[in-house]
Amino acid sequence: MFGFAKIVAAVSLAVALVGAAPTVHRRQSACFLVGKIALPAEVASSIPALVSSVTCGSTTIANTGGVPDVVSGGISYSSIDFQSSSKSPVGFALAKFKTPTDPATADLTTLQNQLNTYLAMEAGVRSTGSSILGKLKGAKFFLQFQISRVRTAKGETLGVADTVEHQLGKVLKNAVGATQAEKDAVTALSKQL
Repeated sequence: MFGFAKIVAAVSLAVALVGAAPTVHRRQSACFLVGKIALPAEVASSIPALVSSVTCGSTTIANTGGVPDVVSGGISYSSIDFQSSSKSPVGFALAKFKTPTDPATADLTTLQNQLNTYLAMEAGVRSTGSSILGKLKGAKFFLQFQISRVRTAKGETLGVADTVEHQLGKVLKNAVGATQAEKDAVTALSKQL
């Protein structure tokens, strides 16, 4: 009987330890991750922050493999979807995500909410394997570029990956279908700090 008591105690301890283990949030807790394709580490690492700031609507976005519309801070992805324009994604972003002549006076909260919807949509699109990923990244990187410009104009010290120069390179590298004039306009903005 003594041996049986030890086994029961050991099992009880194991159950208690499992119950005390930290909970791992599964990616399904992110309403925008509707596919089964694994996400790259840099995208997956942003999911917890997005889950706390992004909600999903009941409609899906065209050409995404079933990713629902997402909302951050009252801004829906569908209201700023580059697919609604005949311009390239970067051309659309230039027209839609403008900053004042003095970027330091831009509304950083609005830009961040717009970026949150693009980050969530990118994660969702990656999870489904949709072919619009390359185009979507052009607009997403433009938003990151604009945020870098605003933060630089406000005098913030940024890490290398967050600098205007680094983000400019990302926009130009992902400028699918952009005209030379659109690329030149982005480059000109990089000097307006």
